[in-house]
Amino acid sequence: MTETSPTLPAGSLSGKTALVTGSSRGIGADTVRYLAEAGANVVINYRNKAPRAEKLATELRALGVEVLVVGADLTDPESVQAMFDEVARAFGGLDILVLNASGGMESGMAEDYALQLNRDAQVRVLETAMPLLGEGSRVVFVTSHQAHFIRTTATMPEYEPVALSKRAGEDALRDRIPALAERGIEFVVVSGDMIEGTITATLLERANPGAIAARRDDAGKLYNVSEFAAEVASAALDPVPADNTRLVGDTSSFAGE
Repeated sequence: MTETSPTLPAGSLSGKTALVTGSSRGIGADTVRYLAEAGANVVINYRNKAPRAEKLATELRALGVEVLVVGADLTDPESVQAMFDEVARAFGGLDILVLNASGGMESGMAEDYALQLNRDAQVRVLETAMPLLGEGSRVVFVTSHQAHFIRTTATMPEYEPVALSKRAGEDALRDRIPALAERGIEFVVVSGDMIEGTITATLLERANPGAIAARRDDAGKLYNVSEFAAEVASAALDPVPADNTRLVGDTSSFAGE
């Protein structure tokens, strides 16, 4: 496992195409912005925030890159296929796929929604994207320390179902590393602590008031959205660690696997 400082030199991704799931806001939006600033043409994916996605697209086009905005429900196979069909028509292929979209704490969803989104949908997106990913391309899966270390370190009860589902997603994706490697596709997991200002942190704080402050006290520092997004974007370019894992921030509160 490795900890590195983010760096995306200007022009370092010129000629590349990157898709970030869940990129109309939060970590995804800042990640896609960093990739565009480095010269990549980008695909902004959203589920139900079209105006926000279009506003971001207008901002990024001013950088001189091509931007495609595609709405898709990642739990719907037909919607996912339609998204990648649009990517194929617009760009012909894909160099960077950032699996950022996640959830599970939303109210009113099916009991197995967290597993559908955080495991099944992640695998489906990767498999559907495979025909567009060529040799030298990179897949980045975004997760949390609470999920990555869930087998050895208990987390907050309110977050545990999400953590378990995200770890299941990570495991399912890791199982595909040999098949990806055969095609010259690189894979890296980026794991961070609770991130200040995310929807997950907000929902967790609502369910367990004081939880984020307590976690901040334990960790000494929690990254904000922009800081963590910089790490995710950097993982699209930096050398892949030997164990395919990039840990962001302090992990001393978590027992190793």
